[in-house]
Amino acid sequence: MHDLDNALQGLNELATQAVGLSDPNPRVACRLLLADGRVFEGFTQEAGGPHAEVMALRAAQAAGASTQGATALVTLEPCSHHGRTPPCCDALIAAGVARVVVAQTDPNPLVNGQGVARMRAAGVVVDVLHASHPLAMATRELNIGFFSRMERGLPWVRMKVAASLDGTTALDNGVSQWITSTEARTDGHAWRKRASALLTGVGTVLADDPRLDVRLVPTQRQPLRVVVDSRLDMPASARILQPPGEVLVYAALPAPAEHALAQVGATVVRLPEAGREKVDLPAVLRDLAQRGVNELHVEAGHKLNGSFLKAGLVDELLVYLAPKLMGPGAGLAALGPFNAMDQALPWTYTDVAPVGPDLRLRLRRA
Repeated sequence: MHDLDNALQGLNELATQAVGLSDPNPRVACRLLLADGRVFEGFTQEAGGPHAEVMALRAAQAAGASTQGATALVTLEPCSHHGRTPPCCDALIAAGVARVVVAQTDPNPLVNGQGVARMRAAGVVVDVLHASHPLAMATRELNIGFFSRMERGLPWVRMKVAASLDGTTALDNGVSQWITSTEARTDGHAWRKRASALLTGVGTVLADDPRLDVRLVPTQRQPLRVVVDSRLDMPASARILQPPGEVLVYAALPAPAEHALAQVGATVVRLPEAGREKVDLPAVLRDLAQRGVNELHVEAGHKLNGSFLKAGLVDELLVYLAPKLMGPGAGLAALGPFNAMDQALPWTYTDVAPVGPDLRLRLRRA
């Protein structure tokens, strides 16, 4: 087992290379240990491209190496269904792999143990790591959005906020750029890169005219940009509508602006909340999951933040605190007013780290 643990080292880091590339597919790595001692690796490519197992097998084939009797280490169970690509479990069987070690079974109902079963039926020895194994936990964490979409039918919602020490996200006059440092903004773009979609509200679009894209870190894929705009107040000239990348606008009411937005390439979806002229936010999350969104990164103003939080729709908070006091202005989220402490929304710290001169806090619902 000691040799296996050594062989598993760095496998999650390899899978991380699929961030910003593989969505809506999970981020997966495969390492082939050949009988002659050679090692070949691969990670999942863009949707419709080869999966991790096929990439590793192709690397061995290109080197003229025999995979007969090899051991394959895979972070996620090899797929067993025909999607955009053929089943990876069949590719491993055909390659003569003798043993497969799987860190996590695939939560996709189309797979979910069937890949393991098919390989065992073909005579392949398959070991599935215990859920408490470090690689199993790291694999789930790296693919937390994929697991959320498959298990809950919802994306994993991460809300990012930049604030001063006294919790101000914008001055009374609306000025909010820049509260945090270049280092914090660059780190924030790395978290944008992780997401399938980036969401904001029309208030932020009108106040800041953001591009809401990934540009401070390299990426091979721009996330879907999403705007919650109940009355379709966003002008067709908004920078968020400019390429590259697709834009999805959720509205509650039909409006003349719908045609203008469609003319510049935006897709408008009406999802009104029952009895109100507001967008139904739970319906937005369900619709985004149907569209293959694994992780949803929310960067909005305090009003929309408050709506998401009050509805219990946020799974994780990503807060950057700048070492400055800004006084009155917009807060993190429009909540309350509460009358008792037990009305407060409880969160648990999962990570606290300095980023440049600022502090990054990560929290999950208690």
